[in-house]
Amino acid sequence: MQKILIVRVSSLGDVVHNMPAVADIRRRYPGVQIDWLVEESFADLVQLVTGVHRAIPFSLRRWRKRLLSPATWREIATFRRDFAGEHYDLVIDCQGLIKTAWVASWARGPLVGLGNRTDGAGYEWPVRFFYDRRVPIAPRTHVVERTRQLVAAALDLPPPTPEDDIDFGFTTSRAALAISELGLNLPVPYVAFVHATSRADKQWPESAWIELGRALVARGASLVLPWGNEAERATSERLAKEFGAAAIVPPRLSLPAVVGLLDGAAATVGVDTGLVHIAAALKRPTIELYNFATAWRTGGYWSPNVINLGEGGASPSLQQVKSALAGFGLL
Repeated sequence: MQKILIVRVSSLGDVVHNMPAVADIRRRYPGVQIDWLVEESFADLVQLVTGVHRAIPFSLRRWRKRLLSPATWREIATFRRDFAGEHYDLVIDCQGLIKTAWVASWARGPLVGLGNRTDGAGYEWPVRFFYDRRVPIAPRTHVVERTRQLVAAALDLPPPTPEDDIDFGFTTSRAALAISELGLNLPVPYVAFVHATSRADKQWPESAWIELGRALVARGASLVLPWGNEAERATSERLAKEFGAAAIVPPRLSLPAVVGLLDGAAATVGVDTGLVHIAAALKRPTIELYNFATAWRTGGYWSPNVINLGEGGASPSLQQVKSALAGFGLL
């Protein structure tokens, strides 16, 4: 086995949860070249993963916005020609969508993918017509284990066991450099508040963020509130006003800089979103806030530093979060 292509293009949290498969492959094939096809906005993040030779940027989101432009179709044609110029010993589509199976089929090499949908995960049955081999996965399977099992089966290896180390492979030294280059003066200790999510029903009440922040500031911690768009920035600034000089709203960060920020935090508290999954992947003190009974599928379980709070239909209570932070010595 000399060259393997992994296909997982989005979304951010799913890309993060796909990362342990790289370390799994390298344990069996330490000299293998692993390329990864990923949405262009996540390519810099994937390039931080130890063992990834090349993160191949896929621009579908941008192309969709400009489908009527001749320049877009020229770019697609160039991408397809260059992509098809590589030969792989194995191509693994870890996403199971028509768009990913179709593009994965452009690469030269046997294509393996998911054989069925698992609970709560995206899957489109026509992908079976693209695959040379399909791997069935038990319906109630954590997203990390789904990919690890798929990759193991694709390589004709035994499935991973609970004793196997789960290694996301982040190169934290490069991430630290990305954050240091911004010249941010981050006081120690600081706690990252990740309040932003694309779904309103995943949010935690602002009143709870304010009370939690005040309690942390009273114990000498600072707060950092990252954001990804203007609406999230406005929320970060509104919350930061409640904490005065103890709160920092950084500029918009690249994903490598986000990794550096979260790796340096005394703790990260946040809703079910990609940035929180990065913190959990770093195995740093992380409190994941769930409003739905989905922690079994996406919550971190690979480190005692990762705590999942919340049940279906009910937000985690402020006291639950305070207790968890007390366990990290912050309250």
